[in-house]
Amino acid sequence: MSEVKISAATRSEFGKGAARRIRRDNKVPGVLYGHGSDPIHLTLPGHELLLALRTPNVLIALDVDGKTNELAIPKSVQRDPIKGFLEHVDLQLVKRGETVTVEIPVQTEGELAPGNFLLEHVLSALPVEAEATHIPEQVTVSVQGLEAGASVLAKDVKLPNGVKLAVEDDAVVLQVLAAQAEEPAAEGATEGDEAAEA
Repeated sequence: MSEVKISAATRSEFGKGAARRIRRDNKVPGVLYGHGSDPIHLTLPGHELLLALRTPNVLIALDVDGKTNELAIPKSVQRDPIKGFLEHVDLQLVKRGETVTVEIPVQTEGELAPGNFLLEHVLSALPVEAEATHIPEQVTVSVQGLEAGASVLAKDVKLPNGVKLAVEDDAVVLQVLAAQAEEPAAEGATEGDEAAEA
């Protein structure tokens, strides 16, 4: 997993007014916490952070005020619900060799068996424990040939070396459902409506 280097500055202004001013400058307010230390309030470059966060659980090498270098992973990201720009980010301090609990996206490959089936993602992200500098970007699960009633459990997902499940073995990750035919019911309702009108 590659590191993304970002320069950040500590900030002493807080509240909505200060946050708005930061965002007006195309920057993002954030907090760095972890390892029992006091939270550090930061201002981060908006565009660089946005690009970095395209990678789930990205490892960020923070240059804070040009004095200290810290490693962090994103724990909570707030975005504007309409425009999608970053409003705030919480970063968790990590160290090389340290094990962290994160959620990694679940991707699927292959085709379901022929038929009218639906694939439900019960867990769109899988909780795992991994070394902070070796967090996988995603896990891929084959659904080739699965039929209605089939499910993929957490223990069935192949994880990279050094990565462990942080969820029960029998937690359902994916399941295949039989798609329900809705047309006959819709036609019946229409006939009923016509009878009522008559």
